[in-house]
Amino acid sequence: MASVSFSKIEKNFGKVKVIHGISFDITDGEFVVLVGPSGCGKSTLLRMLAGLEEISGGDISIDGKVINDLDSKDRDIAMVFQSYALYPHMTVGENMAFSLKLRKAEQSLIQKRVGDAAKILNLDKLLDRYPRELSGGQRQRVAMGRAIVRDPKVFLFDEPLSNLDAKLRVAMRAEIKSLHQRLKTTTVYVTHDQIEAMTMADRIVVMHDGIVEQIGTPLELFDQPGNLFVAQFIGSPAMNVFEGTLRRDGTRSWVESEGQQWPVPHIGAGKDGQAVHYGIRPGDIVMGEAGSGIPAVVEVVEPTGAETEIIVKVGEIAFTVVLHGRTDAKPDQAVGLAIATEKVHLFDKASGKRLD
Repeated sequence: MASVSFSKIEKNFGKVKVIHGISFDITDGEFVVLVGPSGCGKSTLLRMLAGLEEISGGDISIDGKVINDLDSKDRDIAMVFQSYALYPHMTVGENMAFSLKLRKAEQSLIQKRVGDAAKILNLDKLLDRYPRELSGGQRQRVAMGRAIVRDPKVFLFDEPLSNLDAKLRVAMRAEIKSLHQRLKTTTVYVTHDQIEAMTMADRIVVMHDGIVEQIGTPLELFDQPGNLFVAQFIGSPAMNVFEGTLRRDGTRSWVESEGQQWPVPHIGAGKDGQAVHYGIRPGDIVMGEAGSGIPAVVEVVEPTGAETEIIVKVGEIAFTVVLHGRTDAKPDQAVGLAIATEKVHLFDKASGKRLD
């Protein structure tokens, strides 16, 4: 196991800069997820750590040792890619053992490590099969097994679940998290799926346009997003956000928008008349009878079983409301919305930064 450190990392492709001086540390044994939209630089950062991309500026260290000029094979890392990258002419066992054979490891060590990895990943009965005889999930487990047998200091995962169907992704998420809990190996995981990030990470690094927007635990990012981008990116369904004007009258504060007074928690930041973005998560809105709370009209009802997602409109603003259980609400029905005031998020319209 090992710690990893990024210090003022930059990456240029020709004249285009795609990574802008990123710095953060990963502690020994930590599971860190790099998350962000396509093109934000997360895979590029991972590939620089792996030695597959040159570093334009800054230093990357593993256990305090700068690895910028080390070959990939000398960095003591193992990477699992989006594509399984298995050798089709080799059996499962041969695929898993290949890296150790290249290192000319003793046969007894190869057999032990392949056997141990196969037990961890439930591949014991598949060692004599070829990749073409496996399902997508089984192939991904073989790719993980090939990484495990190397016993690396750091595991790197580059969107390993994106080729799997929805049900299999859920199962593989649990397997990877369980694997980390057993091995305690430092892990850096890249995904654009914020649900994967929320369910798997010890800490999440949210990236956007080559910079780090915020770093924190999943619940820290969900409860206290530092800016508007993080607020809208983390959470499913996404946070409801609309523009308004902050008003203060003595000890009372509210936001004016669409002819309504929207409640806000007591905050020290912000001044009367300031343009803001008002955010409230779908699960923090209670829908009641017409005439109570903020008047709204039901647009769409989407039952999902245990929960019901409802799209309502207040003036020209569309909101998503998540109700636990089921509802008799119908489209065009008038309802009232009650906002959980302590769960409201305010962001400065100009800078996008959180107001506390």
